[in-house]
Amino acid sequence: MTAINLLNYFKIISDADSTLTLLAENDGAFPGGGRIQPPPDEDFAPHAPHLSPEFPYETRYFFAVLDADGTVASVNTGKIAAVDTSEAIEYAQCVWQQGKTQGFLGSYRFLRSETTAGQTLILFLDCRRSLDTARTLLLSCLGVSTVGSLLVLLLIFLSGRIVRPFRISYEKQKQFITDAGHELKTPLTIINADAELLAMDIGENEWLTDIQHQTSRLANLTGDLILLSRMEEAQPQLQLLELPLSDLVEETTLPFQAVARTQGKTLDCHIEPLVSLCGEEKSLRKLVSILLDNAVKYAAPHSTITCTLDRYKGAPRLTVRNPVEGSVTREQTARLFDRFYRTDQSRNSQTGGYGLGLSIAAAIVSAHKGRITASATNDGAALVITVTFPA
Repeated sequence: MTAINLLNYFKIISDADSTLTLLAENDGAFPGGGRIQPPPDEDFAPHAPHLSPEFPYETRYFFAVLDADGTVASVNTGKIAAVDTSEAIEYAQCVWQQGKTQGFLGSYRFLRSETTAGQTLILFLDCRRSLDTARTLLLSCLGVSTVGSLLVLLLIFLSGRIVRPFRISYEKQKQFITDAGHELKTPLTIINADAELLAMDIGENEWLTDIQHQTSRLANLTGDLILLSRMEEAQPQLQLLELPLSDLVEETTLPFQAVARTQGKTLDCHIEPLVSLCGEEKSLRKLVSILLDNAVKYAAPHSTITCTLDRYKGAPRLTVRNPVEGSVTREQTARLFDRFYRTDQSRNSQTGGYGLGLSIAAAIVSAHKGRITASATNDGAALVITVTFPA
């Protein structure tokens, strides 16, 4: 609306200046005795393309001719009724004293030019109607803008009230996960301890082994849910310190190289030295462990997994690439960070995953004000996870 009003105002000035220029070129009169009827093949009145045959009879203007010393030699007010001779002289002398070539004096647009006789011609064009129209448009725009802003504020207020139950439900869900997780940890610990005591009494037993295995899996799942809930808080309580990220990544990758070798895979690391980051060491180690564990676990047999730490435009960047069996689709990469999502739709538990690892990784990166993305190579044969931290 501001642009519309500015364009409208400049259009008024442009049209007024074109009319004044036309009058100045014809010594204060419209050409052709006031009848504007250009031949069809000629561009008549090039300075005022907005003119119509009725325009000279609708235009209200007056002018004064001044000598070299500023004395008013003549005045013409025949084309306006709102200004008499004495007022026209006052207007002309005011413009003479200002020394301006053109501008506004009240609601009159003026133009100062030199005549062939060496005198000064000062023309005044009445722009009151145009300025009133522009003022009306401005007030209308202000009114519409005000009403529109109020409606937007009302919409924001109502949307907040509409979304509030969902937000409360989501907060209760997160609180339930945290509370339930803490409540489950104690009985799981007791069950695991009792199973170990029974194993000491009766020796090895496949049922006790299965109980311990499943209890361990449930304890890990509970711990992951609690961690994810904590990382997704509005303001996670992280102790951010300046850390040598290069050393941290190198230390975390060492155990996974052995794991990869036992599975017939290769973990190839390219770590740029002296890369530092302001973050929390524990959560960053968890992040690197999740990405490497995910890559080793789901990499194709006898493949090479690549872990790269470098700088991208001055910002630390961690990239983990692993070939996959089959291919990775764009739809799968778009959902990799969803809770409990696994590309293996059969949800085979042999890999030991729950579909929470990358969700936790995304929450950790978000808590560090970074960005994590998942993409596939052009042929879909490899998955690439990229984490970029703030510089």
